[in-house]
Amino acid sequence: MGPLAGVRIIEIAGIGPAPFGAMLLSDLGAEVLRIDRVAGSGLSIPVDPAYDTLNRGRRSAAIDLKHPRGAETVLRLVKKADAFIEGFRPGVAERLGIGPEPCMERNPRLVYGRMTGWGQDGPLAHEAGHDINYIALSGALHAIGREGGAPVPPLNLVGDYGGGGMMLALGVTAALFEARSSGKGQVIDAAMAEGAASLMTMMYGLFAGGQWRDQRGANFIDGAAPYYDTYEASDGCFVAVGAIEPKFYAALLDGLGLAGAGLPAQNDREGWPALRAAIGDRFRTKTRDEWCRVFAGKDACVAPVLSLSEAPNHSHNRARGAFTEEGGIIQPAPVPRFGRTPGRVQGPPPAPGEHTHAALADWGVPDAEIAALLEAGVIAHSPKRTPAAAK
Repeated sequence: MGPLAGVRIIEIAGIGPAPFGAMLLSDLGAEVLRIDRVAGSGLSIPVDPAYDTLNRGRRSAAIDLKHPRGAETVLRLVKKADAFIEGFRPGVAERLGIGPEPCMERNPRLVYGRMTGWGQDGPLAHEAGHDINYIALSGALHAIGREGGAPVPPLNLVGDYGGGGMMLALGVTAALFEARSSGKGQVIDAAMAEGAASLMTMMYGLFAGGQWRDQRGANFIDGAAPYYDTYEASDGCFVAVGAIEPKFYAALLDGLGLAGAGLPAQNDREGWPALRAAIGDRFRTKTRDEWCRVFAGKDACVAPVLSLSEAPNHSHNRARGAFTEEGGIIQPAPVPRFGRTPGRVQGPPPAPGEHTHAALADWGVPDAEIAALLEAGVIAHSPKRTPAAAK
């Protein structure tokens, strides 16, 4: 199942973008072996592993990378891998003995994916940071928010996931494709700050062409235009309006009963406050779901703003199977769709070390050696969780 079926990937455990990239690759059919730390080695897990859905679809082997034999155990697995993913700060993997050089000495075809905030070099390469810091440097954070207000963090979607994990998965997949013809692996340097900048490519083009103002809340798709914003309905819920094109805007006014009402022209910036007030007043006369029924089939680009609990139950999402249930947890289904080799969630998130023995055996480590590594504390094995642990 999945277009990446048969691809074997080693993932060094981390948080955020690297696990998201590994999840995408697993959803597309790759066999991803997650190398977790052994208990008590300092990795802080913010949630119960059963709910850490970014780790879904792979097995976990717990290996102490600080043990003298830990790195050698990983390097042994590398021989059978197609790709390797790590999310350490620059130089950490090298100090642990699992950097690109020793890994690719063992396996010259290995694709080595590196996920960092700032990149492998440059003045900030060794500085700490999180999504908000990386998107701040890219220009993305500055552009998000209301006019006259502070920048608004867009969750951690732009840096960690869109600019980070997704770019990592794309880079690894592209390098795997290239390795089929060259027979050689390579290192992928995926930096969240640069990935977030890439997501801003259109805005930088519009800015250079004089069509984008370098300020928040002043542009046609950042909430400044009344035809591209959210409005509160009578029940306190919201609708999202994206009626940019004239025909969609006309349908919006028609559905609101505002066609021919003598309102300012759609792109008359001076008239936007009056236009916004008129649209807002009209939306407050019905509930969110009543407006959805009004606009059904009208091509006005009006949609309900759904909560996390509502989205999986929307009729379109249900018809498309946009969400799935795994281990008792409702979560987004694998994307994108493939007509012949569909992806799937390969299993629930593992507990760290849940599959140590079975996974190492499947990757070619003899049972006697596994027993010796367990005895020496190089690896650890956690009991399999009961289904109740995931509820």
